[in-house]
Amino acid sequence: MTPLQRWWLRRRHGEGAWGGLLQRPPANEWVSLDLETTGLDPRRDHILSLAAVPVRNGRVVLSERFEQRVRPDRGFDIESIRHHRITPEEAAAGASVTPVVAAFLQWLGSRALLGYNLRFDLAMLAPHVHGLTGFALPNPRVDLADAYATRARRARPDVPPDLDFAHIAEALGVPVLGRHSALGDATTVALCWLALRGEHG
Repeated sequence: MTPLQRWWLRRRHGEGAWGGLLQRPPANEWVSLDLETTGLDPRRDHILSLAAVPVRNGRVVLSERFEQRVRPDRGFDIESIRHHRITPEEAAAGASVTPVVAAFLQWLGSRALLGYNLRFDLAMLAPHVHGLTGFALPNPRVDLADAYATRARRARPDVPPDLDFAHIAEALGVPVLGRHSALGDATTVALCWLALRGEHG
């Protein structure tokens, strides 16, 4: 989002219920976000869980995490269960997606977003965000894979970087925590980001 677009949104929505999303982002703070979903098509699949972990001043602040199971609007098959290990019974106990996304946005504020394949997560959230706020999520964002690729190409410009999640974590000396759980992946991404920046977790 350009500074002009942000200025226009702040002028139009800055005093409304979602004005907190449009404030100046705090320095040296990110929110590592991950979703588990029924599939990989944002047009037809649904969110099953959402987790986010603050990264502030060189630390992953798990005590301030946001974590919520979401009740999908449609069923899902065994392949989906094998991937995210959430059963239909567990999913049915979750909350409706709209209040979950609303609570997440209030919690998030204007902080920068961090993730692995973050474009997908934001595409899954986009219709819910726009339905609530009337505008697209304006937060700055960083994708771990893009940041890692930039560093890898500087180090070895003749070798295509391996951007597999497990490889990035291993290369940065970070254990993969709870793979394919939203909180585990969000925490692993946060630790990788600090390792990439040469900071402690």
